[in-house]
Amino acid sequence: QVQLVESGGGLVQAGGSLTVSCAASGSIIRFNTMEWYRQAPGKQRELVAEITRGGSTNYVDSVKGRFTISRDNVKNTMYLQMNNLKPEDSAVYTCNAEVLLDRDGTTWFGWGQGTQVTVSS
Repeated sequence: QVQLVESGGGLVQAGGSLTVSCAASGSIIRFNTMEWYRQAPGKQRELVAEITRGGSTNYVDSVKGRFTISRDNVKNTMYLQMNNLKPEDSAVYTCNAEVLLDRDGTTWFGWGQGTQVTVSS
């Protein structure tokens, strides 16, 4: 059974950096599309960044130039490097991923549990 386990959230001052990770446990062949979402209190969940199977990346305008999404196919882990953090980046960050489970093409889609990122001014 596959699970996505997140880590790396925390409290940081404005202008600081954090990296959050999303690791897939269980046996998988590879990641397909992977995404990071965030949700702040009273706000809708927002797609922050995505990385496709081919490695293409997309970002919401508010984080372009500050955040970088990446993955390690050996460690089955996705990362979101966040630089120059702002108080408005404070939210629960949650990953999701579609993974390929076997050579027959069976896929699995799931979400992580979320990790809190708080940026103080």
